[in-house]
Amino acid sequence: MSTTFAEPGLATTAFARLEAEGRLLNPVLKGPTRKPGRFGFRGELALRFATRLADEARPPELTCDQVIAVAQVGDPKLAFFAGYLLSFEHLKDVAEALGDTLGAGGKYFLFCNNIDLSKKYQVAMNGAVFYVLPIDEATVYNELLELFYLDKSELKKLDTAGKTDRVADAALKFDLGFDTITYAEGLALMGPVRNPNENRPV
Repeated sequence: MSTTFAEPGLATTAFARLEAEGRLLNPVLKGPTRKPGRFGFRGELALRFATRLADEARPPELTCDQVIAVAQVGDPKLAFFAGYLLSFEHLKDVAEALGDTLGAGGKYFLFCNNIDLSKKYQVAMNGAVFYVLPIDEATVYNELLELFYLDKSELKKLDTAGKTDRVADAALKFDLGFDTITYAEGLALMGPVRNPNENRPV
């Protein structure tokens, strides 16, 4: 069962606009974490919405999946955001959707399915720097544990909010530098996009 934001907490964090726009989908966590004044979200971020016909509710055209993010009460910027993208090109959609919630001091990680497994990049967009990495360990959560040298067995005893805190705390201390490229350079370097509907029943 997902947690919900307690008011007025949500309205005083960087999640406020994203929630108001209906971008925070399928949450397994959407509420206070174990750290005072911190809110966490784990779920999907809607990037592009489908055209609405009358009252028909349609799923978004594009999402950033496996999102893990935290925001502090009173801070309009997201402190930490991580998620999964099928293609590097959708980095632009993430930067546009997050918009004014991005800050120069935040730590933002995107794991892309079509990035060379041996490469890691830094890409500046919308006044923020994104760490762009390949997806190798199947899930964003496992990738982050490996990147931050966190012990999975130690985190098992924590609840979702506690695990989110531990990952976010490690992310905020992360200061490794990767190759810096532009968005255009990344588009030229990215590989083909896997068909997300492959092997799915019709």
